[in-house]
Amino acid sequence: MNALFLIASGLLLTLALVLVLWPLLRQAARQDRRRGLYALGVLLALGIPLASAGLYRLVGDPAALEPGAAKQPLTIDQAIAKIKASLARDSADPDLWTLLGQAYSAKNQPAKAANAFEHALKYKPDNADLLVAWAQADSMTQPQHLIDGEARARLQRAVAVDPTHQRGLWLLGISDFQMGRYADAMDTWIRLLKLLPPDSGVARGVADQVRLAAQRGGLRLDAEQSRTLSAALAGAPAAAGSTAGPHITVHVQLAPALAQRLGTQTLLFVFARNPAGPPMPLAVARLPASALPATVTLTDAMSMAPDVNLSSARQVIIGARLSASGQAIPQPGDLEGSIGPIAVDQSKPVDVLIDKVVH
Repeated sequence: MNALFLIASGLLLTLALVLVLWPLLRQAARQDRRRGLYALGVLLALGIPLASAGLYRLVGDPAALEPGAAKQPLTIDQAIAKIKASLARDSADPDLWTLLGQAYSAKNQPAKAANAFEHALKYKPDNADLLVAWAQADSMTQPQHLIDGEARARLQRAVAVDPTHQRGLWLLGISDFQMGRYADAMDTWIRLLKLLPPDSGVARGVADQVRLAAQRGGLRLDAEQSRTLSAALAGAPAAAGSTAGPHITVHVQLAPALAQRLGTQTLLFVFARNPAGPPMPLAVARLPASALPATVTLTDAMSMAPDVNLSSARQVIIGARLSASGQAIPQPGDLEGSIGPIAVDQSKPVDVLIDKVVH
């Protein structure tokens, strides 16, 4: 798959969605029906580019299903027919069910999409991407596109499996907002902000929703939340507003012997955890594997919860993992390396070599 093609397609889709959704959101503001229309706008903005990216290899490249087939464009209906034919031969292939769900999402048939994702989940029950995809499709079938019940439960499960799943955090924050749980929405979106490139359009959009949740709930941001919000709007690292708290600089390299195992879609997770505490990371950064060799500075602002951060520990294990599945939980075949325990207050950079294969 051509990466430049996908990036260009995503940018064009994003521009088109802005033009389509802006009148919708303005209308919602005038009629005070923001909750349902807001959810619809977010689901469309998140769902359509993802479905397009997932379907490209099928619609733009029929060889994805039949390696010997001639390469010519297919309509979505033709793609669905091909997927169904393949499922008739092998109904236990979760990837085919996932493609079918993406195809139905692209056709705006959320009930059928949810059904397809449900079949895929039978074989991959803890796959964060599938859990989020099902929740998104299910919400589109609900009145005012509410995210509650099983959809909310699956989003919570998804972010438990992968605490850095950006779309999962975004939709879970929407669910909080819809239910009037504005403090929870703020916390969820603050977690998301820490994972986004600062001063990006997405980060600014999420920051706006944090402020809206605070306004709706009559809430005030604490010092750390304010720093994270300011960073998203100003383009500074999340901890740049303060020199307080530990800062651990990590240099990550991949052992040359494992270089051939690196996939184009692989993600790099760099994290710190308490050797005597729970497995939840005290700080985590998520980057594309193409960033290797990489330098990352872990701080309290990169924690998954306010009280579970670098400052809460005296020593930490520093780890780096290359995940082919994109999930934070280790999977067989992932590549990893670690060092420690080390003191959290040390100023010397830490070197981590990824030299092991997860079995």
